[in-house]
Amino acid sequence: QVQLVESGGGLVQAGGSLRLSCLASERTFSNYDMAWFRQAPGKEREFVAVIRSAGNTYYADSVKGRFTISRDNAKNTGYLQMNSLKPKDTAVYSCAVRYGGFGVAFTADKYDYWGQGTQVTVSS
Repeated sequence: QVQLVESGGGLVQAGGSLRLSCLASERTFSNYDMAWFRQAPGKEREFVAVIRSAGNTYYADSVKGRFTISRDNAKNTGYLQMNSLKPKDTAVYSCAVRYGGFGVAFTADKYDYWGQGTQVTVSS
């Protein structure tokens, strides 16, 4: 069982930045792909970004060029740096992991462990 704890959410003005963190309890965190998803009120959960165990990164078109996903395996922590934030980025952001021995996954049902989520609110 992998436990994930997100932090770093908050209220920011449009154009501002936030960095989310995801701390994993698993010492073999480096073997896992880590992704960020978000869910806005009344909308379905959507993929934001993923970083594979090997370090490859993938982004949703809506955040490409503005968000950067990264990881520090020595700290069992993943990050999502969010720049040039827009009101439409407002959502609960959750991190998730799955074993990295399979192909890359972009849908929530493929991930095994989830954090509790952190609220990001971007004001106009």
